[in-house]
Amino acid sequence: MSQFLVIQTAFLGDAILGTAVLEELHTQYPNAQIDYLVRKGHESLFVGHPFIRHLLIWDKKNGKYKNLFKLLKRIRKQRYDKVINLQRFASTGFLTGFSRAKERIGFNKNPLSFLFTKSVHHTYTQHEVLRNNALVKAENKEGKNGATGDPHPKLYPQQVHFDRVRQYQHEPYITIAPASVWFTKQLPKQKWVEFLNKIKEPMVVAIIGGTNDRALQEEIVSETKNDLVTFHRLCGELALLETAALMKGAMLNYTNDSGPMHIASAMNAPTRAIFCSTVEEFGFGPLSDDHQVIQTPLELDCRPCGLHGYMACPKGHFKCALSIDLEPDFD
Repeated sequence: MSQFLVIQTAFLGDAILGTAVLEELHTQYPNAQIDYLVRKGHESLFVGHPFIRHLLIWDKKNGKYKNLFKLLKRIRKQRYDKVINLQRFASTGFLTGFSRAKERIGFNKNPLSFLFTKSVHHTYTQHEVLRNNALVKAENKEGKNGATGDPHPKLYPQQVHFDRVRQYQHEPYITIAPASVWFTKQLPKQKWVEFLNKIKEPMVVAIIGGTNDRALQEEIVSETKNDLVTFHRLCGELALLETAALMKGAMLNYTNDSGPMHIASAMNAPTRAIFCSTVEEFGFGPLSDDHQVIQTPLELDCRPCGLHGYMACPKGHFKCALSIDLEPDFD
């Protein structure tokens, strides 16, 4: 029985997109034992995941490199048949290269790719799940069952998660996820308020996000002057899989280019994804069957200004966000 380790210790969205590889490996090797390595803080996403045998966790905040060496010791002891590294950073290249796995697979942009048994060309011209799937194709050189070529990420909320959010689902609702780690990936507060004030029919709006987003949530609620809107203030109130369950049942989910967008993709939940300084062409766009990308109508020579985002607009005008008109498009 084959033992695989998949490595993705980057941000929340990256860990979610990495689940497409778990789906693909299970399709190709239904009897394989698959372990997944993620950064501490993301582990609750994978509670009850049917294809994960062991979830390995890297604590990057407390004793980062000490914990890295502990992980390497555990990985080497496991003697995996194959380690598949979805990242391009030296730390995970170190774990992969010295894993003792029979096959060590990753991207050629990883600085330690010379330690891999197979390195795959990385390009930004396709979606991240397809880039990652190229590693699975490389891994499956025998052609067993064949890679599907179009995997999708998937999360598996349990019944307890659906039960927890049922209290917010008595009436049709939408969700908004107004925050982002990066300022230039976040639609400004006044734009969310404008959007909510445009709603012309009774609507329940669930605001989702983390504990740190509560202040923004309260500002949006206090500045919205629309009696037709009823709010559920849920920032910091839901576990990640509870958020996934809530998004699955929504009429629409409005997100930035951020983690909640990828949660919606993994639940195949209807999504309106707002891109400010970043662009869908980087390969991290929404994947739900019902999705739209909302972005500026302006041709800006400064957009995109970077792959991830900044804490302030480099040009000082933030036109890529301020020129977006977000309209309600639900029935």
